Amino acid sequence: MTPNYKKIYYDIFKEKYPEQLDDPQILYLLDNINTIEDVLKVNALISESSRESEKNNQRLKNYDKATVLKLLQYQKKHNLSTNFMSKKHKMSRTTIMKWWKIFGEEIL
Repeated sequence: MTPNYKKIYYDIFKEKYPEQLDDPQILYLLDNINTIEDVLKVNALISESSRESEKNNQRLKNYDKATVLKLLQYQKKHNLSTNFMSKKHKMSRTTIMKWWKIFGEEIL
């Protein structure tokens, strides 16, 4: 059972930022929340970008299989290093290498 992210974020915008609900880009993002990557995009719009909150939030991130495969395919397609990917997505190099061990055979 997964949370209804569309309803959750719609309620957050309705309570904190009601003027932004008129923006078609925001409505489009809210209507098309399907993967964890989409949730992260919407969350980036409403969260404060302080260093401490980013550090704490990073520890709580959870990626679904589709998002992991998308990140690994992006890395392979553009021939990027694990170090670069870890800095770009603010995660551990160990995490990316673990994903390669688990899902590496599924990457085309």
